[in-house]
Amino acid sequence: MSAASMTFDERYRAIDARDARFDGQFVTAVRSTGIYCRPSCPARTPKPGNVTFYPTSAAAHEAGYRACKRCLPEAAPGSPEWNLRGDVAGRAMRLIADGVVEREGVPGLAARLGYSPRHLTRLLTSELGAGPLALARAQRAHTARMLLVATDLPASDVAFSAGFASVRQFNDTVREVFGMSPIELRARRARRARAGGAAARGAGGGLGAGAGFGSTGTGTGTGARSADAAGEAAGGASTGAATPGAIELVLPHRGPLDADGLFAWMAARAVTGVESVTAHSFARTIRLPGGPAWFSLRLDDAGRVRLSARLTHLSDLPVLVARARRLFDLDADPLAVDAALSAHPELAPLVARVPGIRVPGAADPHEMLIRAMIGQQVTVTAATTALSALTDALGERVDGFGAHDRLFPTMTAIAEHGAEVLRGPAARIRAITGAAAALADGSLVLTTGDDRVAQRAALLAMPGIGPWTADYVRMRVLGDPDITLPGDVAVRAGAAASGIPGDPRGFEAWAARTAPWRSYATAHLWRAVPPRSVAIGRSRGAGVAAPVTPDDISPIDPTVGDARPTCQPPHAARTARRAPRPTPQETP
Repeated sequence: MSAASMTFDERYRAIDARDARFDGQFVTAVRSTGIYCRPSCPARTPKPGNVTFYPTSAAAHEAGYRACKRCLPEAAPGSPEWNLRGDVAGRAMRLIADGVVEREGVPGLAARLGYSPRHLTRLLTSELGAGPLALARAQRAHTARMLLVATDLPASDVAFSAGFASVRQFNDTVREVFGMSPIELRARRARRARAGGAAARGAGGGLGAGAGFGSTGTGTGTGARSADAAGEAAGGASTGAATPGAIELVLPHRGPLDADGLFAWMAARAVTGVESVTAHSFARTIRLPGGPAWFSLRLDDAGRVRLSARLTHLSDLPVLVARARRLFDLDADPLAVDAALSAHPELAPLVARVPGIRVPGAADPHEMLIRAMIGQQVTVTAATTALSALTDALGERVDGFGAHDRLFPTMTAIAEHGAEVLRGPAARIRAITGAAAALADGSLVLTTGDDRVAQRAALLAMPGIGPWTADYVRMRVLGDPDITLPGDVAVRAGAAASGIPGDPRGFEAWAARTAPWRSYATAHLWRAVPPRSVAIGRSRGAGVAAPVTPDDISPIDPTVGDARPTCQPPHAARTARRAPRPTPQETP
């Protein structure tokens, strides 16, 4: 159920049941106390006449309410509404999370959305209860809380890292939003850590301090946590690392999380020198507004997603957190998605097999487009090999991040020197370098806040980009939950194995019934591709069977421009690595 479509009575029943599924989707303001809470707050349910529901914490701030000290609504996961909604409000929220207001101000945000600052403020106030400045202010307050709880940075450093213009503004905002000074907010971490340690000693493995707060979004906790972990449960983060620019946080999420699937997806596509993946962790370098950075995401024993980061400038922390959350789709509502997809008999076994599936996002929109184009009509293995070679030749070298010693190439570097490194038909190379040049000079705009229809049209206007690439990029960059890829050979193979029509038209017609969660249905079908055997070594007269896995049927443009699908067995992937010569149908 979408929080935006819920009635007052439905929302009230959710808070009366303390339903954690709606944490982050709306907040409950109580007039008799002057505070606002998350839906799962353990406090006594207020009378309906004293309750007002707001779509964002910023709207509650503007109405004069402060955050509850008991349930910490600022530590809840983000709302899935901003990905589900393709309107101006959803686009604005994605751009605000990416730090556009801090870097470009409200005029810059308005220009990106195609409105005047005054009209955008009116529109967001009408839709979300707060204007862009208030929404950005709420995000700064949330970042400040994370840093106060997660690190031992001086308060002045926290203020400027969170994006405040002055220490006074920082102090006033924290007092207004949280009802306590920054020093008092930080002191609560130590008190909760001591309380968590006492609970661990007394309960011997029962529910600890974090369980009541649901900081991970999963509603779980253990009494055996360390004092540091008890602080995480209360504030959503652990104590910071000792090295400057290093930090560790816990990223809250809802419901089940298919972490194994995410790590396997990333492992198959890891670019050497930039990314590394294990069965339980993912790490990479990234270029942020303040300079190079490194981060890793891992799952701890309690099922929490931990973010470790090393930043050139701590002011990039909000941007990095937003991108990491999008990369692992942590703002999704898996219970709602699973319930909707399970209603279809063909998908019910897939959902039961992989609950909480996620659709991987993109750490960098420009990089995502280049990765998709290089992967056209080749296997994942071949595409990853080509991307690693491109990064080795053109990527900027960086120090201080261990084995991760380079950044993905800039669009300018690919535009100017990509033709010297890339292999394949000249028209395909021109298409890739042309897209990079358009991104570099701004003639092609690709951001998380783009209008869905306009982004697709802009991509289709580029040589070498067809419907599959445009829709795949929209799925990964915008986080659009309602994308179907009828031309994708892996999706069609998974559909046929699941009793769903496997032809493009039949599949697209069938998939319409899974709206607005078609991207998640697509992810399930990618996972459902059955391994099969093909004969290799026939030139030697030996028909040796070799398994073909879903990664050999690349979901990265296997059917460019709705052309004939290609499925390459393992020996073809090895050939592609030596001399990749795909035949893209979209290039002129």
